[in-house]
Amino acid sequence: MTDNLLPLATNSLAHLAGAVTIVVAGLAALALVAVLCLHLLRRRDREAAQREIAELARLQAETTGRLDTMCTMLAGGQADLHRAVNERLDSVTHHLSQSMSTTRQQTAESLARLGERLAVIDGAQKNITDLASQVTSLQGVLSNKQQRGAFGQARMEIIVRDSLPKDCYEFQFTLSNRCRPDCAIFLPDQCPLIIDAKFPLEAVTAFREAKADDERKQAAARVRLDVARHVADIADKYLIPGETQDLALMFVPSESVYADLHDSFDDLLQKAFRSRVVIVSPSLLMLAVQVIQSIQKDARMREAADRIQAEVGHLMDDLKRLYERVLRLQQHFGQANEDVRQILISAEKVEKRGTRIKDVEFDDAEEAASNVIPAPIAHKLTAGD
Repeated sequence: MTDNLLPLATNSLAHLAGAVTIVVAGLAALALVAVLCLHLLRRRDREAAQREIAELARLQAETTGRLDTMCTMLAGGQADLHRAVNERLDSVTHHLSQSMSTTRQQTAESLARLGERLAVIDGAQKNITDLASQVTSLQGVLSNKQQRGAFGQARMEIIVRDSLPKDCYEFQFTLSNRCRPDCAIFLPDQCPLIIDAKFPLEAVTAFREAKADDERKQAAARVRLDVARHVADIADKYLIPGETQDLALMFVPSESVYADLHDSFDDLLQKAFRSRVVIVSPSLLMLAVQVIQSIQKDARMREAADRIQAEVGHLMDDLKRLYERVLRLQQHFGQANEDVRQILISAEKVEKRGTRIKDVEFDDAEEAASNVIPAPIAHKLTAGD
């Protein structure tokens, strides 16, 4: 809009400058005419000079009129130009104000959305920082053998506590050989199932971090050696014939570590199973504990079967007595219904006899006196009347 106003103002100023030039030229011409008139007056006679002066006056009047008309036109053009420039400036100002207002509102909305997104990003950054600190602490826990054992022990205890009653397990249970496994779960035959939560994680970590083939081979050999040694220790310490179950569980506190063992060391899992030690992950331990819970529930149901059977016998006796009492009550209701029926029959008969007596007509008083109907002999109504 401002670019359109500049050419218009330039053109108007050019027209105004041309008009001023014309006025100046006219005045110069008048001055020249006046000089010529004076010169002619000196040379010619008075009449010719007067005629020329009159002609010059007429020309001067015409020129003056044209100059007035031109000045009026210039003033009107200048006023129109001023008005047009003001209108254009007002329009440009209005559009600029609206545009600035819209831009300011959009900028405010964009800043608000940007602030919200920055808040979300700050929250996510904080969560990432917390997660990084937790991962760092977890790495510190897993790097220390004692802390790692406590971590596996804690996960195993949470799984067992959430699924079994307190009298069905014991932590740090002492066996007859003075060994104390991490957990002992008591089955119905009173032989505990032993769970060990101390898994050798250093070799698995080295196997994961190995990059070269030689390093992976050395780490794999270390994994086999450490796990086999730990399996042998569990079998020697915790598998006691006649005292514990024939199988023991070695708990691995990480699903990913168990997946690596299952994918890369399946022969090691089979060897451990032949040694009667089952390597389990957290999900497999939860499944095993659920199976043990079902076994214990079935055992409790079998122990309570005699008592349940006796209670069912008492319940059947109570039901039989209830049936007999309902039958007696039904007989009483039948006798009452029969009595009510006979009473209704007698009432209907009395009503019919009264109706017949009411409908009897007498001819006169004498006949009524002579033909007195004797009163019936009173007798006791029976149930059939």
